[in-house]
Amino acid sequence: MRFAVLRRPRTATALISEAKLTGVAFSLRDSAATSSLADRSRDGGARRRLLLTDDELLRALRCRVGLACGSGRVVTPAPCATKHKRRPPQIWASLRAAARDDGPGARVEALARARGLAEVQTVDARGFRHQSRSAPKKDGLPASIANQKCSFDACYAKHRSSYHVYSLQDAVCTLNTLQTNASALEQVRRERGHPEVQLQAMFGFLKRAGLTVEELDHLNIIHVTGTKGKGSTCAFTEQILRSYGFRTGFYSSPHLVQVRERIRVDGHPIGRDLFAKYFWEVYGRLDQTKDTHGGTMPAYFRFLTILAFHVFLQEKVDVAVIEVGIGGAYDCTNIIRKPWVCGISSLGIDHTSILGDTLEKIAWQKGGIFKPGVPAFTVKQQEAPMTVLQERAKDIGCPLSVCPELDQYQSSVSGPVRLGLAGLHQRSNASLALQLAHCWLQRRCSAAEAAVASAEGSGGLCAAPAFEPSPRMLRGLAETEWQGRNQCLTRSSITYFLDGAHTTRSMQACVSWFSEAAAQREASATGSVVRVLLFNATGERDCAAMLKLLVPCHFDFAVFCPNITETIAACNAGQHGPGGARACLCRGRLSRGFTIPLPLPADQQNFNVSVENMLTRCLDNQRSWRVLHGQEEEPGAELLIGSGGLPLVAERRSATLVFPCILSALQWITQGRDPVLSDPSKHVAPVKASVAAKGALLQEAANIHVLITGSLHLVGGALKHLEPSLAS
Repeated sequence: MRFAVLRRPRTATALISEAKLTGVAFSLRDSAATSSLADRSRDGGARRRLLLTDDELLRALRCRVGLACGSGRVVTPAPCATKHKRRPPQIWASLRAAARDDGPGARVEALARARGLAEVQTVDARGFRHQSRSAPKKDGLPASIANQKCSFDACYAKHRSSYHVYSLQDAVCTLNTLQTNASALEQVRRERGHPEVQLQAMFGFLKRAGLTVEELDHLNIIHVTGTKGKGSTCAFTEQILRSYGFRTGFYSSPHLVQVRERIRVDGHPIGRDLFAKYFWEVYGRLDQTKDTHGGTMPAYFRFLTILAFHVFLQEKVDVAVIEVGIGGAYDCTNIIRKPWVCGISSLGIDHTSILGDTLEKIAWQKGGIFKPGVPAFTVKQQEAPMTVLQERAKDIGCPLSVCPELDQYQSSVSGPVRLGLAGLHQRSNASLALQLAHCWLQRRCSAAEAAVASAEGSGGLCAAPAFEPSPRMLRGLAETEWQGRNQCLTRSSITYFLDGAHTTRSMQACVSWFSEAAAQREASATGSVVRVLLFNATGERDCAAMLKLLVPCHFDFAVFCPNITETIAACNAGQHGPGGARACLCRGRLSRGFTIPLPLPADQQNFNVSVENMLTRCLDNQRSWRVLHGQEEEPGAELLIGSGGLPLVAERRSATLVFPCILSALQWITQGRDPVLSDPSKHVAPVKASVAAKGALLQEAANIHVLITGSLHLVGGALKHLEPSLAS
């Protein structure tokens, strides 16, 4: 038996990952590793030391060490050898990836190139003597691999059915490590106060990923920013252009249930296998070059932005609709040099620590996406920020136009314009989308290039014409769907109203929509109706101001919970060790129990905020709600502990409750009426008798209306339970 060790040049850390593969373990080692196979063979016999034969080596290359035998079991990545105490990088803790159906030989080539594999070393099993040999390359691959592509294709096709594929979950787990990437955090600290440096860094990451800004010019990009409605505007625009038969790409944030939602092709999140494929292509290039760049890797959103560009280029989309993350001028999406058209939706106060605390400062940031000679459109703004946008457009040389009201668009075909998204505020978003799509179509057809060219450099502010929308435009507006925004779900006698409003202006729009939509349903309902608010907000949002706007909705119950989908209970910290318990804080004192989040889907993990902080925020929100209702503060209130040690709710003499997770809150609100939430596979939190008694009004009600708002992450967590298909 021979041992095959893949050697990866130009790195300094010993990397070992083992997987059960046709009954044999496989090791991936760095060329600088000093521990020998003999050392590892004496490691208590806990792990088998046999490595791969030639055929098995090819299979491992084919699936990036990711295929296990029929049982589907994969050995957890082992630590480095005794002499090397450092943990391997996260990338090597997630080597399992999908095996693509098409072109296995090409996949081997792409993988070998991405991983920088340069040598194959054979080792005598008897004496463990290393007999290295340089592998001559053929087309950038070791000749021994390149010459066996054909035999590998046949071999893999023959044994394919006996393997289980691991891909998406590992990609997402590895992606999540970028949330708390130490070098990225240190870089942010160094660059604080110099946002232009962060944008320049993005160009470096793009180059390391094998992309160029010149390539981005060919994506025919529509670039959209704003405080409120930019995502809906992008959704309208993408749907309109798709109705014309164009192949569309759409990049947005955040995601609700799965991270794949952020990158859409032809209106759908990219497939699981495609996401894994493109993820490892981009991550591999960045990981391979990080040692020569101070060990830096792009943070979470930067990486996803690069990945989106890579996906759209590989999928050859006709148009890419790109939603800005935060701001505009220094947002990482602003590496785009030549978009076809830009748009700015309604402006408001948000992300003040980054963008500034006035509308004028925020408008300056948003206007940073303007490009010389590129048409731009905006909805009607307040006078001060509109003046700033006009000045920015003039300085940059960008023709800026203000969109008309939606009622001004005349249609001789079907009467008034119908929208697929509810809410009066969506009308301005739809008008902006019509202008963006119309301008893009004109440029695509070259019909108005002369008009655009004549406006270049003028920087003047003018009114965009209210043209007659084509039937395809009208169909696009009517068929637009955008989950988590003004969305209604009805289950028997329960109606869920979901909206991710997280600023005061968006909350005003949410209240208007909910009041109208709920009133319409209540008018036709038989029997009593109970209204319940499920609320949470994150970051630096002004929760008290948003809650004040919700008071006129006259909720019977106000329920608060963190953005944790579900929890398990523990009786005391000792059984999990000092690091395993996340104690629930209440007025600076530890309660007798604590909440431990269940292993969340990797798509919904957030390592940047603690459970303690989230629960404390919920208690603060509850206190604000009580103050708004003129209720006195009750001293000494604390989280109640269920029979399993789980803090369930904060018991008050008012109709306000705090739950430790979204699932427990929804289960209490629905009182067993929603069969999806009553599924036996879902954990049901124990509820004390005093808490159960508070649900008497809900049990007696003929109808329950639940408004879920304050955070898109909260809405996403709720949709995970209410619409399980979204997580599959």
